[in-house]
Amino acid sequence: MSMSTPKPAGRTGFGLSLKGRALRLLAAREHSRAELERKLAAYEETPGQLAQVLDELQAKDFISEARVVESVINRRAARFGAARIRHELQGKGLGAEVLAEAMDGLKASELERAREVWCKKFEGQSPDAAGRAKQMRFLAARGFGGDVIRRVVLQAEDD
Repeated sequence: MSMSTPKPAGRTGFGLSLKGRALRLLAAREHSRAELERKLAAYEETPGQLAQVLDELQAKDFISEARVVESVINRRAARFGAARIRHELQGKGLGAEVLAEAMDGLKASELERAREVWCKKFEGQSPDAAGRAKQMRFLAARGFGGDVIRRVVLQAEDD
């Protein structure tokens, strides 16, 4: 009989370590700390292990709120308004200060972005009120503010 050492009980069936799972998620796209906590909580073997791994990754700058914000804005700004992007960022568990700073930058370009989205979807100003209402609902669903929507849809007839 051969005497082999048994595998540690906590490691059987898990494959990747907690840190390995976190790095795999971060390799795919930027994640906030709160997102990683939600996704990895089920894999935590001992209390406090997940927090320790995330602290270590954050200290090494693998987790960065600024990069998460930048990533979301780069992916979404061309198609969505500030309200929709704010909602997505809030879902990622980012701080209020980071959100406010991101929204300031987005609101500056909101009219221009809304006009581009509107031009891609519609051929021009609708001749009737029902058509204009449809265009307004489309922009509202994309997260653009009411002021910006009115300026885009109603100023198109002034051009």
